[in-house]
Amino acid sequence: MSRTDREALKAIYRLSQDSAEVHTGALAEKLGLAPGTVTATVKKLADRELVDHTPYKGVSLTVVGRQIAISAIRRHRIVERFLADMLGYAWNEADRLATTFEHDLPQEVEDRIFLALHRPETCPHGFPIPAKEQAEIPAMPPLYALEPGDSAVVAVPGSTDPEIIEFLDTLGLRPGVTVEVQEKHPFDGPLVLRVDGKERTLGSTVANQVFVRKIA
Repeated sequence: MSRTDREALKAIYRLSQDSAEVHTGALAEKLGLAPGTVTATVKKLADRELVDHTPYKGVSLTVVGRQIAISAIRRHRIVERFLADMLGYAWNEADRLATTFEHDLPQEVEDRIFLALHRPETCPHGFPIPAKEQAEIPAMPPLYALEPGDSAVVAVPGSTDPEIIEFLDTLGLRPGVTVEVQEKHPFDGPLVLRVDGKERTLGSTVANQVFVRKIA
């Protein structure tokens, strides 16, 4: 499969977390491609029975398409881990660099990288690396969905605005950090968090751009 095909399947999978069917306009925006290019890609994927496409309605993954999408996400996150852990790239640089060569890797190279990294469970952003043949990737709620008393481990998407990443860093909110919600003010008010033993306040807009894995 081409790089464009795999990136499209990954994007459809991610967008389908919010809606069963993905509009081609949203897909074009996600991929940063012209609508005509995306339409041609979707048609090609539909011809290969990797997606179901209903004109003017949307695109959804078939069972096989979903499996390929999850496998592509797995590879991306393993390559990110390689870039961060073995080559020393910052976690927010790994996402951009991984897409430049991940699609050219033979499967055996991906497998050896995974073993060399001692079978990591998460990517540098804090999101889970799905197992081989995994049918679904567990959804992670936004930080703002937590309630007082909840504890969770932080994950930050690579697509997050660099200024927001810099701001989060000043609060100690980095991938892998554990936070505890102390207070949640009503009417979309701010969260009061405990981060590394310090009390921090975060508004709802930014808190909805940070994701978490709740700790029981």
